[in-house]
Amino acid sequence: MSGDLSLGPVVRSEWIKFRTVRSTLTGVFVMFVLTIGLGALIAWATRSHFHTLSGPEQLTFDPVSTSLIGVVFSQFAIGVIGTLLITSEYASGLIRTTLGAVPKRILLVSGKLVVLITSMFVVTEIACFAAFFVGQRIFLGAVPTASLTSNSVLRAVVFAGVYLTLLSVVSFSLGLIIRHSAAAIGIFVSIVLILPLLSLALPQSWRDHIVKFEPSELGNAMTSVVTPSGDMSALSSLVMLVIYAAVVLVIGTLLFQRRDA
Repeated sequence: MSGDLSLGPVVRSEWIKFRTVRSTLTGVFVMFVLTIGLGALIAWATRSHFHTLSGPEQLTFDPVSTSLIGVVFSQFAIGVIGTLLITSEYASGLIRTTLGAVPKRILLVSGKLVVLITSMFVVTEIACFAAFFVGQRIFLGAVPTASLTSNSVLRAVVFAGVYLTLLSVVSFSLGLIIRHSAAAIGIFVSIVLILPLLSLALPQSWRDHIVKFEPSELGNAMTSVVTPSGDMSALSSLVMLVIYAAVVLVIGTLLFQRRDA
């Protein structure tokens, strides 16, 4: 491949590797199970106990974010997929062979990103729309439902998939920086799970200004029909998450270009 260093052949090569690796297939399967399966379970539990909610709680109930609650769990599967896209090659020693075939490292990163972003966007959107339709079907007749004819509802469902896709870029970038699967996945989990828990120990005045910038809270704002109190708007949250992903990616790419394999 070194004689034809264009993006197309690199993308094709990376796509073959990506779709034939067992960890990728397992990760995608787990993502579907968590997004749709857990969403359905929580939707069914909500339907069963909806009558016990107070009047204000019923009025402010968001059937969209509830049906998409599985995204909170599937983001970890996405993180593993993104990380292993690069760290698995370091673990197996295949990175030397890959760099021998594609010595232009920025081209290699670009090829991997095209494959990762395209594939993750497609599968996460399918999973999120499926979770939405399953949830609304479960709610039907007992709980208020939502329709995709509403722009805010459609935006929330689409942004759920975008959120997961951007997280895959973040986890891939962490893999570029750290080059060790367990460590990169551990840091990713800390960012999306441990960080929000630690922020609970902060004074309320600090939390009001900090929490809305946390990646998980950005995802919450992106997948809600009505912006949660204290959060940025869905569009502003998307922009902030794109900035996060871009910054980590730039750092990872620079380190990848300067380090030895």
